[in-house]
Amino acid sequence: MNDYKPKLFSVMKGYTKEQLVKDVISGIIVAIIALPLSIALAIASGVEPQTGIYTAIVAGFVISFLGGSRVQIAGPTAAFATIVAGIVAANGMDGLIAATIMAGIILIIMGLLKLGNLIKFIPYTITTGFTAGIAVTILVGQLNSFFGVSISEYTAEHGSPIETIDKLKALFSCFDTFNYMSLIVGVASLAILILWPKINKTIPPSLIAVIVLSAVVKLAGIDVDTIGSRYGDLSGLPEFHIPSVSFGMIRDLLPDAFTIAILAAIESLLSCVVADGMIGSRHRSNAELIAQGAGNIASGFFGGIPATGAIARTAANIKNGGRTPVAGMVHAAVLLLMLIFLMPYAKLIPMPVIASILFMVAYNMSGLRAVADTLKKAPKSDISVLLVTFVLTVVFDLVAAIVVGLVLACLLFMKRMSDVTSIRGWMYEEDMEKIRQENIEYHETTDTDHISLKFVPKNTLVFEVTGPLFFGAADKLTEVVRDTNEDIVILRMRSVPAMDETAMHTLESVYEICHKNKIELVFSHVNEQPMSVLKKHGYVEKLGQDHFCRNIDEALEFAAKIEERKS
Repeated sequence: MNDYKPKLFSVMKGYTKEQLVKDVISGIIVAIIALPLSIALAIASGVEPQTGIYTAIVAGFVISFLGGSRVQIAGPTAAFATIVAGIVAANGMDGLIAATIMAGIILIIMGLLKLGNLIKFIPYTITTGFTAGIAVTILVGQLNSFFGVSISEYTAEHGSPIETIDKLKALFSCFDTFNYMSLIVGVASLAILILWPKINKTIPPSLIAVIVLSAVVKLAGIDVDTIGSRYGDLSGLPEFHIPSVSFGMIRDLLPDAFTIAILAAIESLLSCVVADGMIGSRHRSNAELIAQGAGNIASGFFGGIPATGAIARTAANIKNGGRTPVAGMVHAAVLLLMLIFLMPYAKLIPMPVIASILFMVAYNMSGLRAVADTLKKAPKSDISVLLVTFVLTVVFDLVAAIVVGLVLACLLFMKRMSDVTSIRGWMYEEDMEKIRQENIEYHETTDTDHISLKFVPKNTLVFEVTGPLFFGAADKLTEVVRDTNEDIVILRMRSVPAMDETAMHTLESVYEICHKNKIELVFSHVNEQPMSVLKKHGYVEKLGQDHFCRNIDEALEFAAKIEERKS
């Protein structure tokens, strides 16, 4: 039952007044960061601005209360924007509420079935591809607000644009309504968002942009769209609402509900892993999935949109001293107070400012470096998965992108495994004699690792890695170095025929852990395909050629020399 136990109930045993003060301060700061983001993400999702705050309040509190992480902050995130906008356009708010509640039920079932660890079977290239695709759709969706283009004529003729291509068509067909003052306000907002962190890292730049430019637009009477002019009155608390749905609607929404559940699981557990690394803790993945499910169900019933763990807000919580779920609960409570007292002023926020905030969200989530690195160094099969997922996300939707991406990844993986499968003949005594007579390099023609008992130097651990390192097994590498107190770790890789981009990404994490903990990492007998991948990524150069030994005997001798130097 410990797998399902919320972290709140574990950490409160030794809770102190000092930590309470830190959690409250952190919760207040995170709430200030979350306010403009929640409004912006709601607008990007095609719903009313206050809906994002409802989500951060209701789902944020429930997920912190029941969650499996000490520091997770939950709320609306950019990952859901495209799919939420599509559901609202096709089925209205009742359809969105139903899909959100269904996704919550799926997440709870996943947690109860202990499927938290199965999320690792989503390949790195797929998550990179659809994340970059979502970033593009968010950016395109805000271009009309940034340039002050009115698409009302296009909407009257063709209906509200949902797909990214349709949004571009609407933008270009109505570009004659371009408002240069909107562009000036948007550029000014981007300048604040980019430059302010260099001046002050405590106050969030989005808050400064919102306050300063709302005041300028109001006092100077600048003619640009604001939240108030586009959405009207924003006051009102979240109210309990049971959606009106039919069996047909539920059937139609089921694929979307599964997509929301998968995205929520991936993003929340990824956020938990990042947070674990920052505070040296370990989350309970199944408890986190159940909490995400409960949070989304609650969000749906109170008029919110899908929610999940937000990596940026979670990181902000950690940096400001939050170390227990109390900080997340305080963040939700502070947002509720802001909703009551500050929302009348939110209608003054210019739409170009919201667009610029979403531009920065899109840029930060796009993973441009990860995409460029993968395109430059990854095998062609991994690159094709990334590109297909990216294109399908932008042109069609996430459901198609994830389904097709997974099928393609599985097919290519099976092909890769069949390509590297080999059968080796036995080495007989007469062959050994021939080798000695012809003076052939012994380590290149036969197995020098056949001796079962070998001397292992002091403070050294040897791990035998067997089988292909791919997206379903790569995470096991981190377990090798996470809990060790030894000075040297040898990875014996003679039985690893192949590795993929996800394994390479994991090895980068292994290197960072070893470097941080001053552990020497040594490789023994790396085969041709894995060595090719390691060299292409610059891993061999980073670690040092001398750390890659031809066989276990050389690796053990090298470890002994390292230990002698240290002693």
